[in-house]
Amino acid sequence: MTARTDGLGGVELTNVTKRFVTPTGAAMTAIRDVNLRIEPGQFCAIVGPTGCGKSTTLTLAAGLETPSAGTVKVSGKPVEGITRGASFVFQTDALLPWKPVVDNVALGPMFKGEPKKEAMAKAMDWLQTVGLAGFEHHYPHQLSGGMRKRVSLAAALINDPSILLMDEPFSALDVQTRAIMSNELLTLWDRQRPSVIFVTHDLEEAIGLADKVVVITAGPGTVKAEFDIDLPRPRGAVQDIRFDKRFLELYQQIWAALREEVEQTYSRSAIAAKARGARA
Repeated sequence: MTARTDGLGGVELTNVTKRFVTPTGAAMTAIRDVNLRIEPGQFCAIVGPTGCGKSTTLTLAAGLETPSAGTVKVSGKPVEGITRGASFVFQTDALLPWKPVVDNVALGPMFKGEPKKEAMAKAMDWLQTVGLAGFEHHYPHQLSGGMRKRVSLAAALINDPSILLMDEPFSALDVQTRAIMSNELLTLWDRQRPSVIFVTHDLEEAIGLADKVVVITAGPGTVKAEFDIDLPRPRGAVQDIRFDKRFLELYQQIWAALREEVEQTYSRSAIAAKARGARA
């Protein structure tokens, strides 16, 4: 296993609160008093109920949003503007449909000033790395969902990021493809060892991938519990490790912390739906 030696990529949120203004003009607190530390090269998965502010944590680390209170640091420095060295993999494909996939992957290096010829050569190498040799000149709509995710990973990793931010990247995939992509992600992550913040609703996915799983409370979200995942690396196939005795123990422990928050969110939704029905 390799490890980053440049010391870059650590993420630290200290007493972070983020408020938004809703379309109706009301104030909404997404996260409150969040304290979270991800070490350089650490793979951290964040789980929590819908609407708890998991994705807000990613946008703050990326510098796409600024905290209403508290501080966000990356590589030991306060985030001021877009975070250098961060790559984002979204839930939906962020590929330009009018460009072949090799052009999509080459965009990052070109934006950073690399000559087109060098960027394209690097993109060809990365597409081969993610198993898409022969598909370089296909357009995104000509690829399957899993293949497009491979392109997205290549486009994120070609820049050698110190931080990889992933917002439920595999949620739209079928079970088999999702398992394959999880294994691919671990293999690719081990090549560069960026710090990873991986948001997911899938607890099995979180445990199978991560060094640490963080449970966020029902919104406004804050850190309820952190669990070190002491399964050995390399993990092997994610779909097989879930039968490991320690995996099952960790699942039970984390689900015990998560279940209450999920039930609370559903209860709030039911009460709100009932209130809307009464007003109607």
